[in-house]
Amino acid sequence: MKKIVLLSDTHGYIDDQILKFIKQADEVWHAGDIGTIEVADTIANLKPLRAVYGNIDGKLIRAEYPLDTKFIIEDVSVWITHIGGYPNKYDFRVREELAKNPPKLFICGHSHILKVIFDKKLNILHMNPGAAGKQGFHNVRTMLRFEIDKGAISNLEIIELEKR
Repeated sequence: MKKIVLLSDTHGYIDDQILKFIKQADEVWHAGDIGTIEVADTIANLKPLRAVYGNIDGKLIRAEYPLDTKFIIEDVSVWITHIGGYPNKYDFRVREELAKNPPKLFICGHSHILKVIFDKKLNILHMNPGAAGKQGFHNVRTMLRFEIDKGAISNLEIIELEKR
């Protein structure tokens, strides 16, 4: 079993609230717009980090993290990217591959809007953790926490941090 903290759109911001949840996790996944390499390094020094770069990320982050990361953990296939869209409105860059080879869990960020949607058509669980940083139009900073065990995703929690 793995306990996962999922965040996105930190935009160079990390605080003790976020770090408290990171310390409780087995792994941290970041769906892009990390903002600074220092944020990524802070997380990676505490827990294993799987991350992708987002549209605001510069050369250092793009050199360290890919546009997409795909992996299998606890018998769950996962695809993380920054700009992915939503069920029935997937971004053109990922749409065809999702239809041909759908993962069990598709994760993206970018919108700053927390959403968890099951795509019945493709049999995909879609997650967007919202934005954990302070930049953007969102009012409340959010992230997700869940567990993956033997092919099952469970104990999903929405974590609301302070207002930005």
